[in-house]
Amino acid sequence: MKILVINGPNLNLLGIREKNIYGENTYEDLLLFVRKSAAELGLEVDFFQSNHEGAIIDAIQEAYGKYDGIVINPAGYTHTSVAILDALKAVNIPTVEVHISDIYQREEFRKNSYVSLAAIKTISGHGFKGYAEALAFLKAHLKN
Repeated sequence: MKILVINGPNLNLLGIREKNIYGENTYEDLLLFVRKSAAELGLEVDFFQSNHEGAIIDAIQEAYGKYDGIVINPAGYTHTSVAILDALKAVNIPTVEVHISDIYQREEFRKNSYVSLAAIKTISGHGFKGYAEALAFLKAHLKN
C-alpha cells in the first residue's frame, strides 16, 4: 500500500515555531518518525510539503491513481481552504486528517475544518504519534 503524506504551511518550521505548542522536534524528525512508522506497518510513504495552497492541490490531484491513501496535515489551510476540500473530494482517495496540536482546544477559528468534510478520520492533538495512528487507520481501512 502506498500512502502520500502531505504537510501544509509552516510545518517545515517545526522545531523553530511555537515550541510551546509544537515542541522541539524538527520537520526532519517528523519525516523520520513517519518513515519508521510506515515501515513497521509495511507501508510505502512519500512526502509532500508546501506553504502554497495551489501546490498542495496539485499534489492531491497528482495522487489520483498513484496512491492508495493520503495523510494530510493542512495546517493553516484546514480552516480556510474549500479548494483543498474540493480536491480531496474530486480524487476520492481515502484521507486521514492529522493535526499535531489539538485544534479543538485552541483559538475558536481553528475548531472549523473544511478538510474533515472529506476525511474518513481526523486525529488531533496526538503530536507526531497522530501520523502513526493515521497510517494504521488507513491500512486497516484499505484492507477492508
